[in-house]
Amino acid sequence: MERAQERDLRRVGALHHREHGADDRGAKRVLGDGLAILDAGDPPTAALPPGKLDELGAISNTAWGIKADTNQVSVEIFDGAPADGRARIEKVAAAHPGAVRVDRIRSGLKFKVTDLRGGNGITSEGWLCSAGFNTKNSSGTIYTLTAGHCVRGTGNEWRMDWNNARIGNQTAYGFGGAAGDWATIKADDPGINPLGTVRYWGGIYKQIDNSAWPTVGVDMDRVGVSSEDTTGYVTSEVVTVTIDGVQLEQMFESNVCALGGDSGGPALRGTTALGLLSGGTDETVCNSDSSGTYRNYFMPVQRVLNARGLHVY
Repeated sequence: MERAQERDLRRVGALHHREHGADDRGAKRVLGDGLAILDAGDPPTAALPPGKLDELGAISNTAWGIKADTNQVSVEIFDGAPADGRARIEKVAAAHPGAVRVDRIRSGLKFKVTDLRGGNGITSEGWLCSAGFNTKNSSGTIYTLTAGHCVRGTGNEWRMDWNNARIGNQTAYGFGGAAGDWATIKADDPGINPLGTVRYWGGIYKQIDNSAWPTVGVDMDRVGVSSEDTTGYVTSEVVTVTIDGVQLEQMFESNVCALGGDSGGPALRGTTALGLLSGGTDETVCNSDSSGTYRNYFMPVQRVLNARGLHVY
């Protein structure tokens, strides 16, 4: 295929050669196997790939292609390109003076990824819950916290609710009795960007700087995917609650409103992480105008962090 293209290109060049008195606008110059440069006025086509450079293989943080406006193969070398790769490109350029232009770009290259924040909707095995807080262990591995009752077990895959981007697999969980209600998701998919923030409705983000045990009377916010942000305060620091026949110990209680799907979502005070939503009263509407006697129960996030050797960031 490439040889046939080269023969065609050489025929075009011969037809327009000055020795025959023809106008050479639109002629093509062949620099090597599959490497051709367009002369002025000739649009680029798929039949003219910069094949000589393609033969170099994948070189991280580089890009090249034919630029018709300059009649050159344009090579862009971004930050992080390996030295040996740059040298190979420069060798090809030196062999074709004037035909290849090399530019340095002061920026790296990366695939566009999906941000993951506390409060985002996440799904697994058909269940919708909310991400709580993104955390790290001492090695820097990132784990997203959510509720253990969402999916009981390990190895199940979690994805973002809004675009189905993969997050990672559930690595541990606790549900019932002294274990409370929590789960960790190893957020290691290259297409996900776990951030240390919580997403409020209206495009507001709050950075989480620390964590703390809840205390009675402390104001708190609750954020989740199903309802608007709700505010309230801690009504009890240590509670044993039984929901759907499952007893949960050492939880804390708040008078905030919450809906199904908000489970696992964050409870916070300012920049301080407090807890993960488990369950509570059966309200059907939650917004800034909601009022009523609400009781919702949370897993103290400090318990999970201490037990799993994690910290917020």
